[in-house]
Amino acid sequence: MTHRFDVLVIGTGIAGLSYALKAARFGSVAIVTKKQRAESNTNYAQGGVAAVMSQVDSFSSHVRDTLGTGLGLSHQDAVETMIREGPDRLRELIDIGAQFTYTDGHLDLGREGGHSANRIVHARDFTGREIERALLHAVSTNPNIRIFEDHVALEIITEHHVRTSPAVRPTGPIHCWGAYVLHSLERRVDTFLARLVMLATGGLGQVYLHTTNPPIATGDGVAMACRAGAMIANMEFIQFHPTTLFNSGSPSFLISEAVRGFGGVLRAKDGDEFMHQYDPRKELAPRDIVAYAIDTELKKRGDEYVLLDLRHLPAAQVRDKFPHIYTTCLEKYKLDITREPIPVVPAAHYSCGGVMTDIDGRTNIAGLFASGEVSMTGVHGANRLASNSLLEALVFSDRAVRAGEAQLRENPRDVPAVGPWDDSGTLNSEEWILIEHNRREIQQIMWDYVGIIRSDLRLDRALRRMELIRDEVEDFYKRTKVTEGLIELRNLAQCALLIIRCARMRKESRGLHVTTDYRDRDDANFLRDTILS
Repeated sequence: MTHRFDVLVIGTGIAGLSYALKAARFGSVAIVTKKQRAESNTNYAQGGVAAVMSQVDSFSSHVRDTLGTGLGLSHQDAVETMIREGPDRLRELIDIGAQFTYTDGHLDLGREGGHSANRIVHARDFTGREIERALLHAVSTNPNIRIFEDHVALEIITEHHVRTSPAVRPTGPIHCWGAYVLHSLERRVDTFLARLVMLATGGLGQVYLHTTNPPIATGDGVAMACRAGAMIANMEFIQFHPTTLFNSGSPSFLISEAVRGFGGVLRAKDGDEFMHQYDPRKELAPRDIVAYAIDTELKKRGDEYVLLDLRHLPAAQVRDKFPHIYTTCLEKYKLDITREPIPVVPAAHYSCGGVMTDIDGRTNIAGLFASGEVSMTGVHGANRLASNSLLEALVFSDRAVRAGEAQLRENPRDVPAVGPWDDSGTLNSEEWILIEHNRREIQQIMWDYVGIIRSDLRLDRALRRMELIRDEVEDFYKRTKVTEGLIELRNLAQCALLIIRCARMRKESRGLHVTTDYRDRDDANFLRDTILS
């Protein structure tokens, strides 16, 4: 089956939904999503949106905090653009019905690690869920938008799929004309053709054994874009959230950054505070420092977890400030966080790298845009400042809409004839054990060898093993009818290799990339992005 729209959006997080809502002003929009429309990393975001919304705060202060956390690799033009345009994008969310927390008639602004001012706009501790609710309501009532649930994007359509002869290789720039998409319930591959395509597929946390990301976060957008010829950058910078609830399953239950911002104290199991040994900001240090400190303490002491202590804070205020965390811990895990310290461990949380874009969301493939966690705008550098991710998605999705609309005015981009998905010669397979075993092996290798602390030896071992898995998966993929599990496995293997290759290229320690072989920051040789093309 072939579908034709002006715009195709892949993903239903804040980046995809905010883009679709605005793109619907100038054309028909299709949104495809792997599961239900509300399943996204956005929906799991507890903390908030960092934006200058107070007279005692300033753009320059927010820029300085972001650049400082990025440790020399953040692109100043992208950072300044995001922070300058952020407040207006946030007000647009409020206008469509997002209900944030207010105190005495003003937005209640929290503070998180790395910020020098209170600027975290939040809806208590379920901000992402509230933003997702407001955007989905606005999208669902828009007649120009159609959402396709249970549709898994498989491949981006480029010249490779429209050329008339296999002997003719396309030359010049690559163009995107849509995507092949698996209808997972009906087990068929549909063709979605569009003049513009927005990749908003979110993160890749499922590459790791322990992650805060939902099961859908398998790096589909990065992997598809890479195979199509997009430039990928800074994949070595994987942010591990310092505080997830120990032994809480998959995805790990996140204990928001805001809990430490509110006064939570980190302690070893024996009760000793330790953050003062790593940074004068203690619990309010950026995430990379806190995650490194916890990981180091765990290895040094042989413990499985550290404790996040809120017992010294007023219980009523804790319950009021963090109702979702309090209720979940109490009802699901039988833990009263006002009376007992919270056992926490780091878990893979956010990818600072991804598909390279300019400040208008354009990739190097004509007609293909990217926004949100799948993209590498240059904002985050070597480490993401807390709560800048939702802001980044809002700002650059808005800019991508305006750039795409202008592009279509100048060039309507007629979509060429594209053939249907060809799966001739493939077989149905019941080899689910291979998919599940390889997925688990990828996650274990990445956790053991490409985690918070790395080394050349670990990375070399990871590369050898991952290349074998990738080859095995590709062989299986070529002779088997596609399924959702197989698509995700292929993308996980692809993303794991991209992370490993970028990490091997960076012979220094900077931000989220820490290696025992090169412990110092090396600005002379590595004050630059790690780019794979």
